[in-house]
Amino acid sequence: MEQLTRLRKNISTLLADTGYGIVVVTHSGLAMVGLAVSVCVVVLALRPDYLAQGEAYVYNWLRERHVSLWWMPENAVDRVTAADLKELPKSQADVAIWLARKYRVAPEPLAALVAEAHVLSASSKLPAHLILAVMAIESNFHPYVQSKAGAQGLMQVMPKVHANRYEEFGGKLAAFDPLTNLRVGVSVLVDCIKLKGGNVDDGLRFYLGGDPVGSSGDGYVARVRAEQNHMDAVAAGQSVPVP
Repeated sequence: MEQLTRLRKNISTLLADTGYGIVVVTHSGLAMVGLAVSVCVVVLALRPDYLAQGEAYVYNWLRERHVSLWWMPENAVDRVTAADLKELPKSQADVAIWLARKYRVAPEPLAALVAEAHVLSASSKLPAHLILAVMAIESNFHPYVQSKAGAQGLMQVMPKVHANRYEEFGGKLAAFDPLTNLRVGVSVLVDCIKLKGGNVDDGLRFYLGGDPVGSSGDGYVARVRAEQNHMDAVAAGQSVPVP
């Protein structure tokens, strides 16, 4: 009986000491957490840029793991194919505005395409307005259009024929990205012209559909050249009426 009483007393003492230890540790832990939070608040108050960087990191981390941030709309500006007209040289801005009016497209997306056409002109040795004219005739500057034959996008590139050209851009679905379609289309046009011994008009006919017979090829070339001439005139400061 005495041993049982002593055992109970020891167990009671053990439980009491354990409970006290837990209280001490918990209290100390909470104190440390409170201290850490206070320090963080002071630091963020003094350096708000740390808070912005931290928020950006957390949001990106969550988005990469496909966690829905319904309370925080995603900033999609970086993905938009558009440019401020004020950032373009006047001649390019004038062409973008003229094309926007004629084809009833917003001028900002046209500005991005005009600027990219001039970049591609330097590498392809093709006039920028020729590139833009092909886009105009092929798609009226609508990036999601598809022909009955399956040609897609601004430059109406056939994905089945030129799938390998899209590989470096992530695959054939990139055909619906305006700038990618433009770049691939220009590369196809350059090759068509090379196949025709450097003759641009013959290359345009081949681009249309592989040496189309009859008047279709000549009519296509005439429309492209006419549009190119219109843009040349607009860039030179001339007034070109919009139909």
